[in-house]
Amino acid sequence: MKQRIVTAIIGFVIVIPILLIGSWPFVLFTFLLAIIALLELLKMNKKESWILPSILALLFQCCILLYATDIPFTFELDRILILFVMLLLIYTVLSKNTFSFTDAGFIIIASLYVTFGFYFVLEARMAGLNYLLFILFVIWATDTGAYFFGRSFGKSKLWPEISPNKTVAGAVGGIVLAIVTTIVFQFVYPFSVGILSILAVGISISIVGQVGDLVASAVKRHYNIKDFGHILPGHGGILDRLDSLIFVLPYLHLIQFIT
Repeated sequence: MKQRIVTAIIGFVIVIPILLIGSWPFVLFTFLLAIIALLELLKMNKKESWILPSILALLFQCCILLYATDIPFTFELDRILILFVMLLLIYTVLSKNTFSFTDAGFIIIASLYVTFGFYFVLEARMAGLNYLLFILFVIWATDTGAYFFGRSFGKSKLWPEISPNKTVAGAVGGIVLAIVTTIVFQFVYPFSVGILSILAVGISISIVGQVGDLVASAVKRHYNIKDFGHILPGHGGILDRLDSLIFVLPYLHLIQFIT
């Protein structure tokens, strides 16, 4: 626990100024986090035949993330995605199936999952500091509520086959604290929508964030690993810390909370 707290404090000291400054420091920091997160996901298979496909995945990721910046880009998103898929499929032939169709599918899904999550991190910050702060506060409140409610009242398991430590009480507690956080945020740093609308968004962020955490847990359980990485002592990897965030942000784009 002490190690987790120390890492969290150091993280806040580093992240908060970059978040407040925005602009290129935030863009470069987001690129770095996205690259590390994708590498964490790709390394789970530990296959030597994945060196070239992994490089292609990182290039694809950088191209997509550049779309969220002010840098003019020649190619359209759909063309980049088509080229990425075609190159991976061509490599299944060149590698004589040591890199298989299944492998290509994993890299495509992993790349889309991580890359578009961080793409919308950039989009949210550029839409306004209040958007990203609100989302982060609600997610942190959900995690905190889930932890304390789960420890105090958790008896019924939420989804033991996927995440044995999560409880129904914890999930409800996370939503309750997310509601409180949403109300406080709306009074301190208000959005131009009614309280009921922002409450609906806050509750949905809490629920979708918990689903995102379960998705990451399902991946780790399938590959029989505890954490995606070890870069954050006491917390695991970048993906372990940001799994809820990168799942929530595409959802908020779909409902047009961030446009």
